Amino acid sequence: MKIELKDVSYSYSPTLPPVIHDINLTIEEPGLYCIVGPNGVGKSTMIKCINKIFKPSKGRIHINGEDVSQMKLKEISKYIGYVPVQTQDVFSMPVVDAILLGRQNRSRWRTSDSDLELVSRVMKMMGIEDLAMRGFNELSAGQHQKVAIARGLVQETEVLLLDEPTANLDVKHQVYVAELLRGLAIEDKKIIIMISHDLNISAKYAHKIIVMGEGTVLDVGEPKDIITEELIHRLYDVDCRIVEDDGRPHVILGSVLAI
Repeated sequence: MKIELKDVSYSYSPTLPPVIHDINLTIEEPGLYCIVGPNGVGKSTMIKCINKIFKPSKGRIHINGEDVSQMKLKEISKYIGYVPVQTQDVFSMPVVDAILLGRQNRSRWRTSDSDLELVSRVMKMMGIEDLAMRGFNELSAGQHQKVAIARGLVQETEVLLLDEPTANLDVKHQVYVAELLRGLAIEDKKIIIMISHDLNISAKYAHKIIVMGEGTVLDVGEPKDIITEELIHRLYDVDCRIVEDDGRPHVILGSVLAI
């Protein structure tokens, strides 16, 4: 699997400046990729362009050499799964059915036994099997997030895009989800791309860090080469100290340098 972004820009309106601009990025090795950067620099916009939720104002995106703009959404969904930062579900349905929606790209006319077995396995993996028959609208924000991740996993795609998958989760489950995604990327040879505001989660579990700032990709590399005091000063105007933890950087935050 290979994802290529070539000179990609996107604007919400021709009269507005682009949210992202001149992005060039190639990802072709399996692994967990964490996108970091301040609010408003276009992280969510970029991944929405990758799976054609948004159509770039300029540039091209290719999946295995195919131009995404020429592909149908159903075709893209066979290659790329997507977990938004917040689910848009408004109808009450059992959790098992909410997760089964992730099989729409694979299913025909009815739910198969193999679909149900996969959903059961993923629910157990996420520790939510006890919620199977609970109404989705009855769940807490953290439980919603786990169900959304489970729905993404049952899509069984080679690429999985996640927008802040650890949002609304407590520390234990943030670590569990990060470990799970890293393990899946390695074992199943997936490309998993997640947006994260937690620099230490990203530094500890990511194979590569994608740094975004000022509406574009500034750098890509291994955490030890990317997460530096200089970078954090530049992106966030925050003083910090970096220490090594098992060969990876760990950020100890100081004070805000500017508002």
